[in-house]
Amino acid sequence: MQSICVYCGSSFGNQTVYAEAARSLAGALAARNIGLVYGGGNVGLMGVIANEMLRLGGEVTGVIPQALMDKEVGHKGLTHIHVVKDMHERKAMMAALSDGFIALPGGIGTLEELFEMLTWSQLDFHQKPIGVLNVEGFYAGLICFLQNLVDTGFVKAEQAALMMHEDNADALLQRLQTWVPQKSTKLRDALAAQALFP
Repeated sequence: MQSICVYCGSSFGNQTVYAEAARSLAGALAARNIGLVYGGGNVGLMGVIANEMLRLGGEVTGVIPQALMDKEVGHKGLTHIHVVKDMHERKAMMAALSDGFIALPGGIGTLEELFEMLTWSQLDFHQKPIGVLNVEGFYAGLICFLQNLVDTGFVKAEQAALMMHEDNADALLQRLQTWVPQKSTKLRDALAAQALFP
């Protein structure tokens, strides 16, 4: 595992524990020599995890749309920065550059990115592990809702299990690094052959 994409808030949230968790995840990534891929911002938890990774000597790759770069929210000190035309290109590039995905606390954008990766995994568009860092129970409601989707017959148990969750960064990274995909790669290989997915 060379790099992990981290989705997180462009805000800090209302508890200091969220920033502490971002720094903890950066430390766990750096200790394993795993690079960070993220949205390229210098604000909120995005800035916290990027700055901590850089402080620890880790590699940080940002992917940011030109419109956000123009608003001066882009980080200027990253190892690599990719400025793209829109959010669709941003998400596709982040996925292509990463070997796995983790969601820290965040807002609607974080959830949208997380569920897109879960959907792609469910459809076998990729076979990369996905997890959420459940900081102080931040994702407890979401975890329960996924179980409700299983209980009501809209999601299979094995699909819900694609979203791993731990309240500790080291434990979550350990699960991602040892995760073994179960699904066939036939659909993914067919899409790759048509250049529909990297």
